[in-house]
Amino acid sequence: MKSISRFILFKLFGWKILNGFPRELDKYIIIAAPHTSNWDFPIGVLVKFAEGLPIKFIGKHTLFKPPFGFFFRALGGTPVDRTKSKNMVQSLIDIFNSEDHFIFALSPEGTRKKVSTWKTGFYHVAQGANIPVVMATLDFGKKQVLINEPYTLTNDMEKDFLYFHEFFKDVQGKIPENFDPDFHLNLKR
Repeated sequence: MKSISRFILFKLFGWKILNGFPRELDKYIIIAAPHTSNWDFPIGVLVKFAEGLPIKFIGKHTLFKPPFGFFFRALGGTPVDRTKSKNMVQSLIDIFNSEDHFIFALSPEGTRKKVSTWKTGFYHVAQGANIPVVMATLDFGKKQVLINEPYTLTNDMEKDFLYFHEFFKDVQGKIPENFDPDFHLNLKR
């Protein structure tokens, strides 16, 4: 699967991956942005397999219904019903604390539509599980996924989000107008 994914991503689609995900860490959370299009998912899946990592993700529960539910589970997905009140942050912290190896990816925007603030659940999960955050761009303008070094949170949310902003501010999503690079200015806790 790795060579097929690399062929599709690099040769057919013309993308590149810069830096690669950390191999020395057993646990971390990946935040990928911007999330502006349905194309983000297939690019993300190709990156996952091209990198050869067991990256997990969550998705809308409706995606996991027959006949395609098995497909999304096979890709590393877990369904989430966002209409039901659950403590998703604590559930993810518990998973990180109970597993020896766990890499989890999400889009902090939480939707493909333009949002002025990011969801902060990933931040609280990283804090609660004491794990680093790895940022990955989905830059359609440059056709590249840029991956940063693992970032350890400072516990100063505003400072950390300013750091995230600096990394993502010049990235072009598939639908550029759906990305607000100033997501950090309206920080909600």
